[in-house]
Amino acid sequence: MTRAVRHATVDDAWIIHEIARQSWHAAYDDLLGPETVDDVVDEWYAIGDLESSIREASGRRDAAFLVASGSPAADTETVARGFAHAVPWPEDRSVAFLARLYVRPDRWNDGTGTALLDALETELSAAFDRLRLAVLAANEVGISFYESTGFEHVETRPSDLGTDLEERVYEKSI
Repeated sequence: MTRAVRHATVDDAWIIHEIARQSWHAAYDDLLGPETVDDVVDEWYAIGDLESSIREASGRRDAAFLVASGSPAADTETVARGFAHAVPWPEDRSVAFLARLYVRPDRWNDGTGTALLDALETELSAAFDRLRLAVLAANEVGISFYESTGFEHVETRPSDLGTDLEERVYEKSI
């Protein structure tokens, strides 16, 4: 199935927020609990903050905010299926930080995440040498995806989400 990947616009903020909520519930309800997931999504994916992030990434060669949907030529569904957002890593300007990559759970394993990642790497390859991300160590689906797309585990560290939680840092050359 063909996917169209494009730059996000502020009109996408609501659907991005909802994809984040669906994905976080699917990945983290058992670990964090549904109420905590709702609190995190409401804080980290507030509509105004998403709109600002989309505006800030627009037109920059060192940042990107992308949305994937079904290609109108391939199917009738043009609603967003996933999104990805990357910015410069604060400590090393040769590294991009994959701040967000989420796909609607009903679209997991259909190539949407890979299409987003491929487009993001293409978009950022002129500005960065590497792409880095952090994922909760208990997120087996996320870890499996990142390892299958060439990311290597480089560090484990405590998570800001809880005292008993760790996150794994991954990196790959682009």
